[in-house]
Amino acid sequence: MPVNPKGEAVAPAATSKTHASAPKAKRRLRASALVAATAAAVLALTACGGGAEQKSADGKVELRFSWWGGDKRAQLTQEAIAAFEAENPNIKIKPEYGDWSGYWDKLATQVAANDAPDIIQMDEKYITEYSTRGALLDLSKYDIDTSKLDEAALNAGKGEDGLTGIAAGINAATILANPAVFQAAGVPLPDDKTWTWEDFERIAAEVTAKSPKGTYGAAAYGTDEASLGVWLRQNGKSLYTKDGKLGFEPADIKGYWEFLKQMSDNKAVPTASEIVEAEAAPLDQSGLATGKNGMAFWWSNQLPALEKAAGGELQILRFPSKTGKAEDAGLWYKASQFWSASSRTKHPEETAKFIDFLTNNVKAGEILLADRGVYPNSDVREAIAPKLAKADVKVVDFIGAIKEELGEAPAAPPKGAGAIQEIIKRYTSEVMFNRLSAEEAGKKAVDEMKSAIGA
Repeated sequence: MPVNPKGEAVAPAATSKTHASAPKAKRRLRASALVAATAAAVLALTACGGGAEQKSADGKVELRFSWWGGDKRAQLTQEAIAAFEAENPNIKIKPEYGDWSGYWDKLATQVAANDAPDIIQMDEKYITEYSTRGALLDLSKYDIDTSKLDEAALNAGKGEDGLTGIAAGINAATILANPAVFQAAGVPLPDDKTWTWEDFERIAAEVTAKSPKGTYGAAAYGTDEASLGVWLRQNGKSLYTKDGKLGFEPADIKGYWEFLKQMSDNKAVPTASEIVEAEAAPLDQSGLATGKNGMAFWWSNQLPALEKAAGGELQILRFPSKTGKAEDAGLWYKASQFWSASSRTKHPEETAKFIDFLTNNVKAGEILLADRGVYPNSDVREAIAPKLAKADVKVVDFIGAIKEELGEAPAAPPKGAGAIQEIIKRYTSEVMFNRLSAEEAGKKAVDEMKSAIGA
């Protein structure tokens, strides 16, 4: 699935070139490990103090609020800030935002310097890392109403250190289909309530065979945690365990890669070199958007941006299952982002008040709409429905449709989980280019993953 870790409609990062040598791969691994180690060390240095300044003489409070995202998100978020300030004239919110690529390095540096923002947009990959090091506030101790939040979304922000994140939005792992590609090939769209992985391969291969050269029935999975997580859940395993360990063994991921290789050999998905090329493409040049893929693996909240890029409607599909039953697809509600707070904020009550506003106030919902995914507050979701764009309505409807089919929410990623996606991506490439067998890649990948989360 060509998506970035945050599950948003943003261009995925470029992967290594197909001719990358083993020494280069090792250097990249060492570089990734160094970044992770540096971030961990930065967090470990965190001491008491810091946060925003104390109240001014006139009783006013200034809070700093950091988030990642594009220009549209910045505009909408600042409109929500203005709405909050209008209701709370004694609280001033100072925005701090940037793109994903530099966000985490900056945040780690701020935390180390006891200068963390009061309100922090947090990602599931890193919430455990920051929580276990005491960097995030336990929001359950403050006046934030969580009664209208979907239970799975609420639980995603809970851990041994309390409720350190309130879901800002929810989404789900999906397969998005381009009906125009299917129509041109004369192949009907699949019934996503009854299809199996064998059906997925057969249908994708048929679309490829009946399409112009260079067009495939589906994009490849294999470069992300979401599709691997679904695969493992369908096979009785999990990406992580509740005690912060890997929830699978080499043999489990071996089957995942073997099936991907089989689909590529049967032309259901692209070749190895084409997969690497696709990984480097921005969202608006992805195979799904350009009509080169009939289906692709994306998060549900990426549909609106992909439809805009494709210039036509796309269809949201459930993942296939082993049994052909929708309830066996193993899907779950994922928190697209969290609202978190620095444990060192000097204004925890005011910080909690702002998070409560973002979570429960209809005015905030009417401004933010579905920018960060489907609103997790059911009352706000219902209130803002008439204001949603058509594409966003499709996402909300899909999220509602799968509610009774969902499995148990997966365990939160443990410390060090930020390195896992790169490991998956790298060894997927090794298998697809026949540099390693699926069995060999499974053993090496699992060893590296265990080292990453055990560091």
